[in-house]
Amino acid sequence: MSAPATPRTSVIACPNCGRRNRVPAVAESVPKCGSCHSLLPWIADAGDDDFAEVAERSPIPVLVDMWAVWCGPCRMVSPALQQLATERAGEIKLVKVDVDAAPRLSERFEVRAVPTLLVMRDGEVVARQPGAAPVPVLRSWLDHALRPKEESKS
Repeated sequence: MSAPATPRTSVIACPNCGRRNRVPAVAESVPKCGSCHSLLPWIADAGDDDFAEVAERSPIPVLVDMWAVWCGPCRMVSPALQQLATERAGEIKLVKVDVDAAPRLSERFEVRAVPTLLVMRDGEVVARQPGAAPVPVLRSWLDHALRPKEESKS
């Protein structure tokens, strides 16, 4: 009999106190620093087999980064996305999907170019941004995508 899979975690330094924390890819609530209890950026990787659990069932909206190792613009936009995840700790979860390792997700979301960014709320895509953009543009796009539906229409 094989051992149960251990939940994947990443190590995130607290932006407030600097303490390194293990942050699970999947949790019922947003991660907080074990030392100062500040909200932590929630950054996780996902693929074809665990995307539903990691992203679609997230208790908060998800910013999905569909990227590839060989993609220069993907490497350029990655720090901007990490900055937004840090700024919006407790409000969004950044989920990174390597399109070469997740062909079913690439097909499902019709990714034709990388990076492709998606905002998901309650498992549904509410916004899409093809290509890399600077932090102010991404921040504005994210703000618009995260507005309640009633506000977005006005």
